Amino acid sequence: QVQLVESGGGLVQPGGSLRLSCAASESIFSINSMGWYRPAPGNQRELVARITRGGTTTYADSVKGRFTISRDNAKNRVYLQMNSLKPEDTAVYYCNALGAAYSSWGQGTQVTVSS
Repeated sequence: QVQLVESGGGLVQPGGSLRLSCAASESIFSINSMGWYRPAPGNQRELVARITRGGTTTYADSVKGRFTISRDNAKNRVYLQMNSLKPEDTAVYYCNALGAAYSSWGQGTQVTVSS
């Protein structure tokens, strides 16, 4: 299974921006879907954004128009550009790779939005 390492988290003021990066240990070209998740009530993880191998993107309603997911197959990386950040965006953000027969997770990167 592919190994994933997230980076780019930190402390930012409301209205600010951050770009998260997810580095994969191998080629992501053939991975069906790459996504970003964050914790939700009930010990679940909610989808923040996903991008398929073909480039189709999906976003949670709460981040539409503010967040943008992208993938760079040449660098084996997936990015999450987060703009107009709100305090409620504070969370640990996890990268996910969904293959044909597996689902891999990174260790997470903390994002804190506070003045």
